[in-house]
Amino acid sequence: MVLADKAAIFVDGRYTLQAAAQVDGAVYSVVASMETTPEAWIAANLPADGKLGFDPWLVTSDGRKRLEKAVAKAGGALVALDRNPIDAVWTDRPPPPRAPVFAQDAAFAGEDSASKLKRVREALAKDRCGALIVSDPHALCWLFNIRGGDVGHTPLALGYALVPTDGEATLFMDEAKLSADLRKTLSAYCRVVDPERLAADVTEVAKGATIRIDAAAGAAQLSMIVESAGGTADVGPDPIARMKAAKNETELAGTRAAHVRDGAAMARFLAWFDDEAPKGELTEIDAAEKLEDFRRATNLLHDLSFDTISAAGPNAAMPHYRVTRASNRRIGNGIFLIDSGAQYRDGTTDITRTISVGPVTGEMKDRYTRVLKGHIAIATAVFPEGTSGAQLDALARLPLWRAGLDFDHGTGHGIGSFLSVHEGPQRLSKLGTAALEPGMILSNEPGYYKTGEYGVRIENLVIVERREIPGGDRKMLGFETFSFAPIDLRLVEPSLMTREEIDWLNAYHARVREVLTPQVDAATAGWLAEATRALDA
Repeated sequence: MVLADKAAIFVDGRYTLQAAAQVDGAVYSVVASMETTPEAWIAANLPADGKLGFDPWLVTSDGRKRLEKAVAKAGGALVALDRNPIDAVWTDRPPPPRAPVFAQDAAFAGEDSASKLKRVREALAKDRCGALIVSDPHALCWLFNIRGGDVGHTPLALGYALVPTDGEATLFMDEAKLSADLRKTLSAYCRVVDPERLAADVTEVAKGATIRIDAAAGAAQLSMIVESAGGTADVGPDPIARMKAAKNETELAGTRAAHVRDGAAMARFLAWFDDEAPKGELTEIDAAEKLEDFRRATNLLHDLSFDTISAAGPNAAMPHYRVTRASNRRIGNGIFLIDSGAQYRDGTTDITRTISVGPVTGEMKDRYTRVLKGHIAIATAVFPEGTSGAQLDALARLPLWRAGLDFDHGTGHGIGSFLSVHEGPQRLSKLGTAALEPGMILSNEPGYYKTGEYGVRIENLVIVERREIPGGDRKMLGFETFSFAPIDLRLVEPSLMTREEIDWLNAYHARVREVLTPQVDAATAGWLAEATRALDA
């Protein structure tokens, strides 16, 4: 947020330490968004009669309303800008991405676009909407079974779509990104036009109609276009979000296969790391590059799903640390954390392991074991239909809370199917209000971070599944854990764990050993047998 005489950057708990270290404090105030929202800061800092400009293409309709209230409280005015002033000074701005778009075949998608469009139209008719503007590229790619390369590590093709309740859908996308074969395939489901046509086409459809605009990703400009045409902007949930989140059987089979493949690469890395790290020569970059090598050796890696978080010592205390040549740290005794993932055509992976290197302290083992207990609490949770992630989030924190500890990020986020490694609306978080449904994929990743010293996080992915409870009278759900990699037993303090928790850990490790041993070489299999040995109470 930039005012005439001051500016602020807002960060949540994932980036507090990084912002303090990387942002110029003489120019920006670093503000914790959990303590002070941008709207509260505006209300307190905008001068009376001040004008706050905003780019309506970069602010949602709901965001615009919040800004209007904040500005009014300060006695100022909110002004929609025709042109973003940053464009005038961004002289080295790269051109719009034009990566080739390709089809996500039925063998991976499990449902054709005609079926998906039918479901979307039925949802719109139920809500009495005349059309939907698809503004989230994740939803766009899911709807038309396409993928692209316009965004790093996420196979997105940028564009928009207009889906009327009756009539042909329109895909607004640069045709230079589409092959002749793909254009022919898409022509069965929609017409493809230049993105410059978006405003005109929306104006035509919106006359006297109610148009659904995604509250999460729809720009305020879209609402302004609809209202200027005499239509009603119905700002609400894009129905595609929940359809996309609940994976079908084909997608689930694909993601399970991807995780076995990825688990084998992870096991090979962990075995290699255990041999090399004690020598004292490895750096964070070395580790990240070696793990990527093992994934590339599968010959099926499309890309990483995000920049690998490879963090030693105090760097591990920053949940979203990104190693650079300048920050690259040699891996010494203590704790090393690696959070990484991959994009395969059949699934998206994300896994974190915290690994001991040489001697570790009793405090480190205590914190690690409390994080593990929280992880197990989520993995074994059983809950009634309609339960949200916010209702489960505390289960992961209780072992830490009992010691006066906590972590400042959500326990888990949604995962796409060869799409984004961060997907909504499902999440395990204090802010996770969406009800969990069978087929949704989430991460299970509680953590603990001691500033300037070390960090701990244990992450597996889970699928929401139905559970039959003998004698119960409610429809119940639970989680299937389908990430496979050893959890470092050298960091576990068994005296802190219950018999049930130890049984879960032993059963998980037995499953890891069973699944991965046939997928790895003999040396890794030998290491795996020891790393997944049964833990005594």
